[in-house]
Amino acid sequence: MADPIAVTGDPTSGETISETPHSDVDLERGARGQLVVKDRAVSKIAVAAALSVPGVVRHTGSLLALSARDLPRADVTTGPDSVAVTLYLAVTWPCPVAVLSREVHAAVADRVETLTGMALEHLHVVVAAAVPRPEGTTDMDARQLAAECDPEIVPVRARPPLARPGSAVVAVAAAALLIGVAVVAGREFLIEKGAISPAAWVRNSVRWIADLHGQTWMVAAALGATAVGLILICLSVMPRTRTHVPVGDDGSAVVWMRPTDVARMCSSRAGTVGGVSAVHTTVDRRRATVHVTPNGEVASDALEQQVRDTVEPALAAVSSPRELRVRVGKVKQ
Repeated sequence: MADPIAVTGDPTSGETISETPHSDVDLERGARGQLVVKDRAVSKIAVAAALSVPGVVRHTGSLLALSARDLPRADVTTGPDSVAVTLYLAVTWPCPVAVLSREVHAAVADRVETLTGMALEHLHVVVAAAVPRPEGTTDMDARQLAAECDPEIVPVRARPPLARPGSAVVAVAAAALLIGVAVVAGREFLIEKGAISPAAWVRNSVRWIADLHGQTWMVAAALGATAVGLILICLSVMPRTRTHVPVGDDGSAVVWMRPTDVARMCSSRAGTVGGVSAVHTTVDRRRATVHVTPNGEVASDALEQQVRDTVEPALAAVSSPRELRVRVGKVKQ
């Protein structure tokens, strides 16, 4: 049944005015204009969606950091029909970052598209901080996180970074030599077919070698070539050394750090201690040595203990952690 139409009239003029129902008026007004979703609103939606993923936590930056900001946070760029988000996260550590990143992608994309009606064009996830897991809780591995977020996800163990084989340089040189042989062979083929008419290389070389007589140095050259070949075979099959150290459990690690990165991490943590003027860290297979230059505000013994208490938790996250040594230098005049 159609909605009734209200009719009003002016007795003096005889004019009649038809009025549409209030429901139709509201519908027409609601269809006018344009829906605008602010970047700040999209940012809050993305942050809330990220926090719903196990392993993502809120974190406030240190007051000593120049760019200290609360995490998670999102930088948003909106277009006519899509949105791009760069998401900065803090995660509990140890944590399977690869699985967590995939779950954050799924959660943020679903929430943004559902609540704003705009497609998520790009989502960049940046792990900006790692927070130690609270005491009394167990570490979350990749399978546990996958089971909590999506039981159908089966995490794949990543391969650790390894050094190049010892014979890599020789293999490249041998490949270049074989390419050269192929070029020469192709040239000789074209000469035999009469396509080109320069002087032949291989034919003359073969005749020269055929005219040679056996020499003592040939035996030494053959033995040397055999030895070099055996050495290259051994180098190619020997286990390659690791160039990175795993973070977290060695059996399920998805993040590896170079020794240089471990040194930078230690220096960064030690630099936040009050009374430290400069920091330099060296890392080898056994230990990490933090060289501290004080500014004279804190006693050397107290400063050494503060640096140790600050650096040890971060260094403990590395598989097979190094022994930590702290050396406090003299105050620069």
